Amino acid sequence: MAEFTLPANSRPSPGKTVPAPPGAKRVREFKIYRWNPDDGKTPGIDSFSLDLDQCGRMVLDALIKIKNEIDTTLTFRRSCREGVCGSCAMNIDGVNTLACIKAIDDIKGPVQIYPLPHLPVIKDLVSDLTHIFAQYRAIEPWLKTASPPPPDRELPQSVEERERLDGLWECILCFCCSTACPSYWWNGERYLGPAILLQAYRWIADSRDGATGERLDALEDPFRLYRCHTIMNCTNTCPKGLNPAKAIAEIKKLMVLRR
Repeated sequence: MAEFTLPANSRPSPGKTVPAPPGAKRVREFKIYRWNPDDGKTPGIDSFSLDLDQCGRMVLDALIKIKNEIDTTLTFRRSCREGVCGSCAMNIDGVNTLACIKAIDDIKGPVQIYPLPHLPVIKDLVSDLTHIFAQYRAIEPWLKTASPPPPDRELPQSVEERERLDGLWECILCFCCSTACPSYWWNGERYLGPAILLQAYRWIADSRDGATGERLDALEDPFRLYRCHTIMNCTNTCPKGLNPAKAIAEIKKLMVLRR
């Protein structure tokens, strides 16, 4: 697979410009990052002007309209259109978010759309998530119990035990937080990043899980956990309103308490 990562000090070249249709009254320009590994060209920015009266309210609606009606080669991920699958995560107007829940009217001026930063690019707005999903598998995101569950019912939890998972289970693995984290940019090969650490704490906090010590042992590493410097980019950018920084702090607290 060909891959491309935009250097921090470079700028994509201007690409093609597609004007709005004649008679359009509510015109908005969309500047979209383009890169095709098969055409031998450097990355560029294509400009598409749309009539918002003929387009849905969200940025994803605009992308779908461009792909369906103007340029079928435009490549991006999308699925649910409801903010629950995380597929359409990208950098919009300088912020990592979900295109399906980002309203066009919330953005002033041209709408600038890039892939998630500091990841290899497969094509256009599609980032390569191979490494970050390998990190997710490494934390073993499933219940690990010391004894088999009851044959006739699920493992019970009290109301209080279940409430400990609030703010954790809602994570949709869009990776907006990890790709907004400078520590992950610099140490992504070894630092797990906020998304994965929040997921790790989700299982540590689960009263039904019997492998807390094992999970903490796996995170006790100068890089896997402790590269977090509480910059808070992760919490500020999370499109679901979660707080990965708090989850990381809770893991660190447990590390101290077990010593």
